[in-house]
Amino acid sequence: QNCEDSLRRLGTEVIDLYYLHRWDPRVPIEESVGEMARLKEEGKIRALGLSEVGVATLRRAHREHPIAALQSEYSLWSRNAELGTLAACRELGIAYVAFSPLGRAFLTGALQDVTSLVAGDIRAAMPRFAPAAYARNLQRLAPMQAIAQEAGCTLAELAIAWVLHQGEHIIALPGTTSVAHLHEDLRGGTVALNAQTLAALDALFPPEAIVGDRYGPQGQREVDTEKFPFEQR
Repeated sequence: QNCEDSLRRLGTEVIDLYYLHRWDPRVPIEESVGEMARLKEEGKIRALGLSEVGVATLRRAHREHPIAALQSEYSLWSRNAELGTLAACRELGIAYVAFSPLGRAFLTGALQDVTSLVAGDIRAAMPRFAPAAYARNLQRLAPMQAIAQEAGCTLAELAIAWVLHQGEHIIALPGTTSVAHLHEDLRGGTVALNAQTLAALDALFPPEAIVGDRYGPQGQREVDTEKFPFEQR
């Protein structure tokens, strides 16, 4: 029914890539993928995608039907993908679509005061955007700005370039409502980073140094993506 609704809203007869945005662990992934495969057989979708699943789930799904893309968060301050899904996608020929490559604006330097977040902004409920945690995370932006200046680019361009340098199978998926920011994001795809710059960024953003989980307790339980030992279970 969701697919039918999407086709109607989009005014199209087929969807190129159809995602299961959250896997319900109460339903075997094989069943969910099997239903999506049926939609493909009916000509309603062309390719199957998953979101925020771990390596074991991804492999099970791919055995049921080839998965074209895995969409999960990946950026300098959200590096869970390095625990296995990036490598699994490369091995299986699956595109890794990195959402929030700019860390939900953190890595752009544009958001300095999280108390200004408007009602309904989902970031307000995320632990790493809590005022005390965010203030500590902001301390990493000044050194990052120096790296960006040395590389001849903006913070946003640097953040996107770093993501793209992690593998040819990675697609960065930044979100914006600004045409100017869109052009800036696109320029990030043209920035070449040398080994020294990549190493400096890796050293500046080790996963354990980021203060606060990606989501609150409920949100953390809803994602199947591998978690670091220090994260909320």
